[in-house]
Formats: sequence, C-alpha cells, structure tokens
Amino acid sequence: MKWKRILTVVLLMGAVACAWAVKVKNPARGTYVYRYYLTDKAATTYTLDKPQRFLSKKSLDRRQRQGLSVDSTDLPVARQYLKRFAVKGATIVATSRWLNTVSVRAADTLLLQQLAQLPMVKAARCVFVAPDSIDKPEDIRWNVHETFNRWDSVPNDPYGMAAQQIEMLGGTRLHEAGFTGRGITIAILDGGFQNYHRIPAFNATHILGVRDFVNPGEASDAPIPPGPSFHRHDHGTKVLSAMAARAPEVIIGTAPDASYWLLRSEDNVTEQPLEEDYWVMAAEFADSVGVDVINSSLGYYAYDAPLAGYRLRDLDGQTAHCSQAASMLASKGIILCNSAGNSGMGKWKKIGVPADARDILTVGAVDGEGQVAPFSSVGPSQDGRVKPDVVARGSNTTLISGRGTLVHDMGTSFSTPVTCGMVACLWQALPQLTALDIMELVRQNGDQHDAPNNIFGYGLPNFWQAYLQFK
Repeated sequence: MKWKRILTVVLLMGAVACAWAVKVKNPARGTYVYRYYLTDKAATTYTLDKPQRFLSKKSLDRRQRQGLSVDSTDLPVARQYLKRFAVKGATIVATSRWLNTVSVRAADTLLLQQLAQLPMVKAARCVFVAPDSIDKPEDIRWNVHETFNRWDSVPNDPYGMAAQQIEMLGGTRLHEAGFTGRGITIAILDGGFQNYHRIPAFNATHILGVRDFVNPGEASDAPIPPGPSFHRHDHGTKVLSAMAARAPEVIIGTAPDASYWLLRSEDNVTEQPLEEDYWVMAAEFADSVGVDVINSSLGYYAYDAPLAGYRLRDLDGQTAHCSQAASMLASKGIILCNSAGNSGMGKWKKIGVPADARDILTVGAVDGEGQVAPFSSVGPSQDGRVKPDVVARGSNTTLISGRGTLVHDMGTSFSTPVTCGMVACLWQALPQLTALDIMELVRQNGDQHDAPNNIFGYGLPNFWQAYLQFK
C-alpha cells in the first residue's frame, strides 16, 4: 500500500468516499495466483563466469566498485523450470531470481495445486484471490497547469517553498558544493506517475525509462508509455517531485541532476501479497539496469480477506517476501530508502514490510519544528534493530501533484524521497564508499546518533556534516 493512503487523519474522508464508490465487475474475477518456491537452479543455462548475459555493464561496474561479486542468487530462474509452469490455463505473472520463485495465475485452483507437486517445487502459497467486484477506476486527469500561482513562489530563493525540507538535512550546502545527484541513478517503486512526462518542472529531469510490473501488457489508446494504470494515480509523481523537480523560486528537489527509472509495482485495485512479488521483480530489474539507489514509499502489513497479513513477530527482515529481497540489496551494492509507514496513530503503530529489512534506510517523518509526526510508524524491528533509521520532513512536504500544481502533503511517503535524494548527492560526493558505508555515515550524522530510539531512529541526518568527514 502507499503509506499515504492509511493516514489516520484521512480515514473519515476515505470512509465517506467509499460510501459513494461505484463498484464494477472485476475483469480478473475468478482467478488466483500461487507463488512457488523452487528447490534449486540446477537447470539454468546461465553461468556466473558470464554475468553480462543477465546483468548490465552498469550493474556489474557498481558491484566491482564496491568489491562485490556475482553469486548464485543473481542467476535467473531456470527456463526449463519456467516451461513446466507455462501450461494451458496458467500464466506466469512474476518471477524472482534472488528468491528463486515463480508466481502463476489461473482460474483453476486444482491446476495450481497440481503445479505445486512438480519436483522442483518445495513449497507453494496462494498470494492473490481476485474479488468479484472492484471500485470503478478513476478517470485519468490529463490536464496540467503550465505555471504556478504567484503565491507559490518565494522571490530570490531558488528552493522556494521546498527550502526548509532540504535545509533541515544540510542539503543546500551539499548542492552549493556541486553535488546534486549527477551520475547517480535512482529507481522509484510506486503506484502511479500521472503526467510525469508533461509537467514542466520535470522537463530537465533525466528519466532513463519506465516499467509497469502490475500491468506489463496493458494497452494504451494513446502514445503514452506504458499504459493507463501507470498514469491513473499521482503518488509516484509527488515522490519524483521531492527529488527531481526543478522550478526555481517554487521547488527544487533534493537530487535534481540524478537519473531516474519509474517503476510501478503497486496495485491500486486490491491489497494482496502478490504486490510483494511485483515489488521484488521491480527491485531486481533496478539492479539489472545498474540503479544505485531505490526509493520505495510502499509498505504492507494487512491484506484483503481471505489472505492473512503479518503479525508483529514477522517484522524481522527475513519473513516477508519483499523484506527478504530488500535485505539483499546492499549485498548487490544498492541503497534502499523505504518509508517507515503511517500507522503511528492506529492500532498497528509499527513499521510494516519491507521497512523491517536489514541494511536499508527506513525513514520516518517529522514536522517543520523537528517534532515527530504523530502518524509516523515506530520500531523496533522484531529482532531489536532500531527503526526507523532516520527521519526527515514529512508533515508537510512541498511537492508537485500529477496536475502540475504545488501541493503540501504529509506522510513518510514523502519524507523518504527527500532523504533519498540527499543520499544520492552524498554518494556522488563520496563515490569511494560502499552502500553500507553511506548508510552508516547517514545514521552516524543524525542529530540523535548518540542515543537512537524507535521514534526518531538516529534522528535528522546532516548530509553536509557527513560529507565533511571525508572531504
């Protein structure tokens, strides 16, 4: 789920909206998805001595810089095994090379159960049950404002309304020193990027490509990549703006000169474990094309009936499917910045998954005074690690909507990209450091690094101070 959707302060509004929601038949009704955990990769045609067959040069160069080697988890799922699942009535919808899984959709549960008996399958789990009806999809709002309101600008301040959220992290001084994310590639995993290609503030943004892992084959009736679902929601557009926007005197993002991949892994129609498979597939794709940093303003803990969600004891970084993959990212040379969640005022209160993963930066939210935002989810992880790792301004964050307007929104969904962009700038400044080095440097330069807790983590990080340690 996009953490923004579960802010307690909008639950009442959501309940009213749901009362008026129009239900329509679900095109996928009557189908199920099973995730199959495979025993091995013995039948693979790929070898570790020729990694260029399945990883880009940029991905291999990133690992080499950090002294990391390619291992068996990097080998793709064996094609010979995949052929055994590609039977009549079944469709493969997701695979994971790191976790060696394949997820298959079918209307016949007997067929799915029979596939679980294949000799290369060690376990199987149902991860999707299609509901009979869904809320009618929202119309795509294509109109974009070409200019901002005059009251949105702050004359003579290039950062405009976004100045404080960057200054709180010591970011402006890092920018002034020439470190604006150039040479760093960031992947954004999210649920929709409405009008990203039409908003003037992104005209100078270096977008390397887009992918939709939820509806990869969705047709579009206009030459707009890749399909309607990619553009129906603007959560990802707002996240992108926190890092990439360039509208002087209105808003400047924290990494305006970085390069970006926009990856849709969030299904906005239902909330089911299959979304973790999409998340993992997107993360593995990001690795394969050479991404350095991933921003994920997504998190999960509760799923639609009849599928069960997580328990607090599962928050160990190793139980959830997406957390297992997230915990591997640093070993591939990638930094993951993931939102802590917005459950602080609800019954759950805790972080979700993959915010519980090991060796990542989990980001909570504070307000403009540096006080914790009451909705910001708390830690620790179930095995006692401090969570969140750090905090940034998420109440309110200055952003650009999918209509191209300046907005002020709240959530760890937005404190995370503010932080993520600064991570990219710091890594540009200190390219000799590894992913683990950078993350530890960020933690140790938090304003509560001497006494971290499970509300603020290590506190507000000062990225300029972190840079000066190695200058």
